[in-house]
Amino acid sequence: MNLDKSKKRIAKKVKMGFKGYPQLSIAYFATTVEMAIDMASEVVVTFTLEEGAEPQEQRFVGQSDVREDEVIQSALVKIMERTEAKTVIEVAGMALKS
Repeated sequence: MNLDKSKKRIAKKVKMGFKGYPQLSIAYFATTVEMAIDMASEVVVTFTLEEGAEPQEQRFVGQSDVREDEVIQSALVKIMERTEAKTVIEVAGMALKS
């Protein structure tokens, strides 16, 4: 799937807001403060089946900005589809990986 199409599908689902469970949360991380300004080296996808359930995490690490990696963004869309997530939350900004 092309990068722009993947990013648009994720953004559309995020804009829908909370629609219930299952829920996906997408958070981007940088390894250094300098990278945090413009490059995310890792993305963590957290899946929660139902309220109170133990969340499951999957991490994707890239050599370049994972937000601009076509393979990783396509994988996020596939995860959305396969889990049939009703809610997708994208954490604003980037956190520093500890």
